[in-house]
Amino acid sequence: MSIKISPSILAADFGNIERECSLIDKSDADWFHLDVMDGIFVPNISFGMPVVKAIRKMTSKPLDVHLMITQPERYIEKFIDLGSDIISFHIEATNKLEENISTIKSKNVKVGIAINPDTPIGDLKDIISKIDLVCLMGVHPGFAGQKFIENTFDRLKQLKALIKDSNSKALIEVDGGVNENNHMDLKSLGADVLVAGSYIFNSEDYDVVIKKLKE
Repeated sequence: MSIKISPSILAADFGNIERECSLIDKSDADWFHLDVMDGIFVPNISFGMPVVKAIRKMTSKPLDVHLMITQPERYIEKFIDLGSDIISFHIEATNKLEENISTIKSKNVKVGIAINPDTPIGDLKDIISKIDLVCLMGVHPGFAGQKFIENTFDRLKQLKALIKDSNSKALIEVDGGVNENNHMDLKSLGADVLVAGSYIFNSEDYDVVIKKLKE
């Protein structure tokens, strides 16, 4: 399977969001990655339901919605109703892990679990066979443009081994700090999806950069 690219819209120019989304829609990007932040789970506030609703109208590509919010169970069904194709929530943000997984799957939406850089990969062991995707954070969540954390490579190896040992079909998505210096290594170590924000949106030609990431 060729690697999927999910541009992080958080890094786009929101003053020209329709143009930005049109460029991504016409590019070789596979998904739209939408970071929803509440200012509590992460020290930043991004955007919420109105923006997701608007972007849903701008593209038929899958919406990869990443909930960086505490108690995501309060809002999961609302984001499903807005047309999300994949919903990832943080393992650290809820004590209703199994319940949230069941809710998302019952709506025929793919479920992902996001995991922060300091959280042991082993914490995923009991649920890895029940989910569609692991969003492996390559930075501490909250802000675009951060430097990639090098031990993400080792964590990716651990995660790949856990998926294999569990006979799980979960995809591995690496989110944060992805660029021309690390994408080949991430791909060779087993990443299935790369989320890139600043690297794409700070470039002069989004599609050229996206094609480069897919090489």
